[in-house]
Amino acid sequence: YPVSSQKRSWTFANEGQLMEFRVEQNSKYIESHEEEAQGRDLNEHFLTSAEERLLLKQYEIYLFDFCRRFEPTMPKCVVGTAFHYFKRFYLNNSPMDYHPKEILATCVFVACKVEEFNVSINQFVNNIKGDRNKATDIVLSNELLLIGQLNYYLTIHNPFRPIEGFLIDIKTRSNMQNPDRLRPHIDSFIDSTYYSDACLLHTPSQIALAAVLHAASREQENLDSYVTDLLFVSAREKLPGLIDAVRKIRIMVKQYQQPDREKVKAIEKKLDKCRNQANNPDSELYKERLRRLYTDEDDMPAEDASFHIADVSSDTSAMNISQ
Repeated sequence: YPVSSQKRSWTFANEGQLMEFRVEQNSKYIESHEEEAQGRDLNEHFLTSAEERLLLKQYEIYLFDFCRRFEPTMPKCVVGTAFHYFKRFYLNNSPMDYHPKEILATCVFVACKVEEFNVSINQFVNNIKGDRNKATDIVLSNELLLIGQLNYYLTIHNPFRPIEGFLIDIKTRSNMQNPDRLRPHIDSFIDSTYYSDACLLHTPSQIALAAVLHAASREQENLDSYVTDLLFVSAREKLPGLIDAVRKIRIMVKQYQQPDREKVKAIEKKLDKCRNQANNPDSELYKERLRRLYTDEDDMPAEDASFHIADVSSDTSAMNISQ
């Protein structure tokens, strides 16, 4: 991890820096599409940065539910990697440009490949309700877009390996009886971190230690002496920074609040009107742009057949992950 692209390019100083990125992407989109408001108040026509954030929080819930229900059972590393991709993508893009419903599925599909969870595209879309041919087209057409927006940095360091290391070390060097009883609490804590920005701000080992210490407190165990007297006995100068990071991670998890569904529904209706139609598979602009990609008429997709991005029904739930 210390020499990884994750640390170098995708770990940030503080939440304020992340907010600046998100506000910047929101402003860029509004500036480039301002004429679409047709003189109306920009905040009424376009999503504000706060509305985008609320929307993405809801789609993070959908992402986790999709992974949890996935068949065959999805490894934890795939879930963690998919969340990394989703959060990274929307640091560089606005949800008004690319609908999170479509990017969500693509993030999970690419994560399956990277983490060597071998499922075919047909197996994958069988987990999606609605028009699976359309879902296939959307996922595959967004795959290269996602990879490019991630700057081709696809290797993700999740906290699962450090967690195993801590548990082995606790078994070996501490007095705790049966450290494996911490696992359910650890898993629950890691799941909760997905709804925060912890993975963009802290190292995998810091998140892992925060999960272990949280689990110990839930089991009425105290690992303070293990951390201070054993874990960092030869590097005490690093202890204050670690304690601060662990505290911030636990606060982030504790302070998380689920988005209000009624507010999210209103934002989604607003998004339908202000999203970039060039990236909307249901729009005529998108279909026309797709047709222009074909230079040979013989290569044009048949109107009646399997190329469902170019022949989309009006069913807005055709690719429905969230239900």
